[in-house]
Amino acid sequence: MENTLAKIDEIKDALNARFQEREAEIEAILVAALAQQHILMIGPAGTAKSALVMELSKMIQGTQYFQWLLTRFSTPEELFGPLSLKDLEQGVYKRNTKNKMPEAHVAFLDEIFKANSAILNSLLTLLNERVFYNDGAPVPVPLMSVIGASNEFPEDGEGLEALFDRFLLRFEVDYIADESNFIAMMKDTGRHHRMPPMTLEELIDLQHMTDQVAIQDDVYTALLKIRNELRDEGIRPSDRRFKQSLSLLQARALINKRQTVLPEDLILLEHSLWETTEQKEAVCVIVRRHARDALVRTLDSMKNEAKDIFERVRKDPSAEYGMEATQKLKKLEADLDGLKARHQGRAEEVDTVLLKVKSMQQELAVSSMFDGETGEDTSGIYYRM
Repeated sequence: MENTLAKIDEIKDALNARFQEREAEIEAILVAALAQQHILMIGPAGTAKSALVMELSKMIQGTQYFQWLLTRFSTPEELFGPLSLKDLEQGVYKRNTKNKMPEAHVAFLDEIFKANSAILNSLLTLLNERVFYNDGAPVPVPLMSVIGASNEFPEDGEGLEALFDRFLLRFEVDYIADESNFIAMMKDTGRHHRMPPMTLEELIDLQHMTDQVAIQDDVYTALLKIRNELRDEGIRPSDRRFKQSLSLLQARALINKRQTVLPEDLILLEHSLWETTEQKEAVCVIVRRHARDALVRTLDSMKNEAKDIFERVRKDPSAEYGMEATQKLKKLEADLDGLKARHQGRAEEVDTVLLKVKSMQQELAVSSMFDGETGEDTSGIYYRM
């Protein structure tokens, strides 16, 4: 089984080599596959949403993959198959689902919020209950995960709230931000990276292993605190969403080769517990406070170190320590740049601390230290970098 777990790392590395600045989305898609949950990616066209899913589907051998672009005029036949004329002659209203969504293990639905009322009910049942009603009879489907994509959020009043709620993970995807990553994408530097295969049977084994991952009481306690704090902010995820989120935590732990969920796994829920874009920031702050994953701990430590350095300069405005403080802040800046390169999917978090460190450097560079006791400028020193 260790070999199967190692394949997860190989797949993750291969996809990260092929797709720039998609670390968080790649991990989330793998988590969704192991947890048998659905994921939604929202962003402009040309951000590799469909290409990423197609590449992953090629790696998992033996799976039935279904992909479709929805429009306002899409019909049930496009997703669920045409009516069987032979059965219709006998008065049986039955669809031929061969090569359609009811027979797929993994499905990618582009422009999913274009789904109209003609297909919405059947789609909701497929996503939530994993059954398809054919001639009125519920037929179990092998569907593991649906990846939905859209260029925009659904608008209020369109009746798509239930469909939006079916996606346990939600990501906003944007164009590549880092210039070096953009060049790497243009050069297609990952095109020669070997794409490691995984069989459907191995994926199913991993799903069974996910179900066996233990969840300790401190994680449940943290979830309760998150729930209460979200309610204080007027954010009320459903009990069902909290319950389903446990499978995400188990899958993330397994991907990190652990048999126990740790509080740091809670970080994934910042992509699960919000309903509107206005709620995202509050959800992120609350979840990260309780997750305290390795990156967050490192950033907090570096932020505190920078603050201590800066405060000491205020107390000791000598030229000697000013130069020492400048070098220490430069070292922190370099370390933060390294963190950003290793955690491209969370660059925004690193940038927040990086901006503060750079601001401190600028203040040292252009300001003389002020003697608070005498009210005079005692140093006359400007620190330049």
